[in-house]
Amino acid sequence: MMICEAKDVTSGLADMLFPPQCPTCGAALVGGGELFCSDCLSAVRFIVPPLCTSCGLPFATNQGADHFCEECILSPPPFCAARSLGVYEGALLDAIHLFKYHEKISIGETLGRMMAQAPYDSLAIIDYSLIIPVPLHPKRLRERGFNQSLVLARQVSKRFSIPLDFSALRRRVHTEAQVNLSGRERRANVRGAFEVTDQSRIQGHKVVLIDDVYTTGSTAAECSNVLVQSGAKEVAVLTLARA
Repeated sequence: MMICEAKDVTSGLADMLFPPQCPTCGAALVGGGELFCSDCLSAVRFIVPPLCTSCGLPFATNQGADHFCEECILSPPPFCAARSLGVYEGALLDAIHLFKYHEKISIGETLGRMMAQAPYDSLAIIDYSLIIPVPLHPKRLRERGFNQSLVLARQVSKRFSIPLDFSALRRRVHTEAQVNLSGRERRANVRGAFEVTDQSRIQGHKVVLIDDVYTTGSTAAECSNVLVQSGAKEVAVLTLARA
């Protein structure tokens, strides 16, 4: 108890002397626990209905009910639903870049908590039985030093007390970075890149697959397909942002 209280006092003094700053504009954050200042937070476009029931694509108009988008009608994905916290732009994009490319793990942990605490239309995370982050290839993991999807997944697992398995799904092929590829190239790039290491750890589970950004859905679809083929009862995809 004494040690915990001492740590709390030390942390409080540090925040008074060196207050945490908003990663986007640099404004001091007052109160603790927040990632963005009120102005930057108000600029984050959180994704809300109406959206595609399957892939979570937000529709241009804010009128009407959720329904399948054209792409999901023509080519249904292997996951039951994909949802994202917000649009990959502005303050959210800046925070993700600091986390992912500048090793700001504490920002990633706060983003993970935001991700875990948000409500998602037609997706009840508590109904799932296993959390799996999208894996990095060992070479990419050595280069970056951490798996950003695992950092996020830990927060979701902690929030809902759902077991986390970060080694059941493996990236067996070191693929080209997706960032500069077209949709067709992305699908080809990740085809056959993932495998389940032990099917007994997957079979019968309702899985929440965690990633940082949903762009074309190629990675989410490939991972989900591998998980379903290995015996997962159902796969839902949860990402921090949608491009």
